[in-house]
Amino acid sequence: MYSVGVSDHMMVAHSLPRESFGPAQNMHGATYVVEVSFQRRELDEDNVVVDIGRATEELSATLDKLRYSNLDEHPDVAGQLTTTEFLARHIADRLAATDVVKDLAAMEVTLRETPNAWASYRVDFEASR
Repeated sequence: MYSVGVSDHMMVAHSLPRESFGPAQNMHGATYVVEVSFQRRELDEDNVVVDIGRATEELSATLDKLRYSNLDEHPDVAGQLTTTEFLARHIADRLAATDVVKDLAAMEVTLRETPNAWASYRVDFEASR
């Protein structure tokens, strides 16, 4: 299996209003490093997994819809607990709706809160074919 990755980052504000989140119940800022790994069993006719420039553009466009926003009020995620895990799936779902994933075997989106803490969501395109 081949893989190619791209990354970007986004800054957001949000709260996680449940007791289990301790101080994160309150409004706070978060800066996420967002990494996406695109996977393919065989290289395409251009001997690549995915066009890196195109993948970078799609990731940036996806994150632009969330950047610098208060997620508690954002229409795409309002009413959700915008945990790192939830956001990884939200971003993966948006990327999965683009042409950049055409003919891929899988894609994994990882959000890094800190160098020591992250969450990922993997989409297995082959399982859904």
